[in-house]
Amino acid sequence: MGKAVMLRLLFGVLAVLSVSLVNAEDPYLYYTWTVTYGTRSLLGVPQQVILINDQFPGPKLEVVTNNNIILNLINKLDQPFLLTWNGVKQRKNSWQDGVLGTNCPIPPNSNYTYKFQAKDQIGSYTYFPSTLMHRAAGGFGALNIYHRSVIPIPYANPDGDFTLLIGDWYKTSHKTLQQTLDSGKSLPFPDGVLINGQTQTTFSGEQGKTYMFRISNVGLSTSLNFRIQGHTMKLVEVEGSHVIQNLYDSLDVHVGQSVTVLVTLNQPPKDYYIVASTRFTKTVLTATAVLHYTNSQTPVSGPLPAAPAYQYHWSMQQARTYRWNLTSNAARPNPQGSFHYGKITTTKTIVLANSGSLINGKLRYTVNGVSFVNPDTPLKLADYFNIPGVFSMSSIQDLPSGGAATVATSVVPTSLHDFIEVVFQNNENTMQSWHLDGYDFWVVGFGSGQWAPKKRRTYNLIDALTRHTTQVVYPNSWTAILVSLDNQGMWNMRSAMWERQYLGQQFYLRVWTPVRSFANEYDIPSNVLLCGKAVGRHP
Repeated sequence: MGKAVMLRLLFGVLAVLSVSLVNAEDPYLYYTWTVTYGTRSLLGVPQQVILINDQFPGPKLEVVTNNNIILNLINKLDQPFLLTWNGVKQRKNSWQDGVLGTNCPIPPNSNYTYKFQAKDQIGSYTYFPSTLMHRAAGGFGALNIYHRSVIPIPYANPDGDFTLLIGDWYKTSHKTLQQTLDSGKSLPFPDGVLINGQTQTTFSGEQGKTYMFRISNVGLSTSLNFRIQGHTMKLVEVEGSHVIQNLYDSLDVHVGQSVTVLVTLNQPPKDYYIVASTRFTKTVLTATAVLHYTNSQTPVSGPLPAAPAYQYHWSMQQARTYRWNLTSNAARPNPQGSFHYGKITTTKTIVLANSGSLINGKLRYTVNGVSFVNPDTPLKLADYFNIPGVFSMSSIQDLPSGGAATVATSVVPTSLHDFIEVVFQNNENTMQSWHLDGYDFWVVGFGSGQWAPKKRRTYNLIDALTRHTTQVVYPNSWTAILVSLDNQGMWNMRSAMWERQYLGQQFYLRVWTPVRSFANEYDIPSNVLLCGKAVGRHP
């Protein structure tokens, strides 16, 4: 009898230990962030900016894969406000995406608590305001997701970890910029470029050691080239994908994109320039920082390292060198390449042509001739409560029609587990950048001119990397992506260039199944904010 009791106790202890081991790296992390205005002199002129906990940029959010984030956001601004978590997939949880199609904005002097998990992701990401033109005032920051101890990464642990938020910047207030857009005019050229909210900063390291640099373009409109004087950069990760580790002298980072590189301090001990400069612009704006060897007695000197002499074609060719590391683990132990995306038959092809148009005498940006208008009621709430008349699922066609530009609250209907092909057709003479919430996608092809089905012969169906934001595309060119729609919800697909997003170059993908199940999607949050036609409804 005593032996049986001991065995039961032993099994009980083992069961508890096994549960503890499974959940040991899935803790709950609690944060309280307060959003306020403040004054900073970023380009030599005092201006109003948006601070989070009195910080500009906002606090760095550092979590481990599968951590649960409970973040209470207190809005002390004079306008409604939301943060979106750029690149976080929000598995089964578009309720927490933080865009106007899924969430009511947080009213002034109010709060909302985000609850989400960094589920099955590793990499460098960002967060930023999704409301109005708040992004032009700050409120952005880094969101770094580190690997669990049980999942190996395809490189040695670096000796240090630096985050660099690079982006164009205006001296003009975000409200004035918004008024410019509301009046039907385009934004002027930016006034400068910042690195971590500064025009000059220093990163220190020891000679002979290797450091990780997480580089994200948090600007509004301008592609940037990043380089470090006298040093090569080993690319190891792009927006959650481990990649073939090629060496680069410089990297083009487009709006909304993130890359992670390793840099070995293998040069003579001195200080070296770190440079971020605008690409494809007549006037080149530049920000510099300093890479300081701790045993250096020599300040930075010499000319800044030059940007690439070639333009769009060079950048396209560089993008083609980014390849998935098929043998590397992702956030799970199975190799990234174990999902044979190139052998799956697509269920739908959507060709999206972007353009600028005058509608009622004012500048608007369109997708297949339709310019998106945000309703008072978030689309996700309208869908959940079956509120009619909030959005249209027939306004955007799967192919450009060439008809007159119109405005609508556009939703593209899809089914859960569809595998779709999306082609971004750029007929304008400007660089574009596009993002999809809730997913990453395979960037399988770039090309010049007009896309046609025969272009599929040029696709990379073996080791194209996945990412959440792609340069879409070079002038008068196209980019093709493949997306596995395995995440139910209402998901924003938008231009990452904020003027274009604000003036209508976006829509939503409704990934839907008639079967309501927690296995597919979490229920509406108990603390959901209600607005518009959803006021008074009960979950």
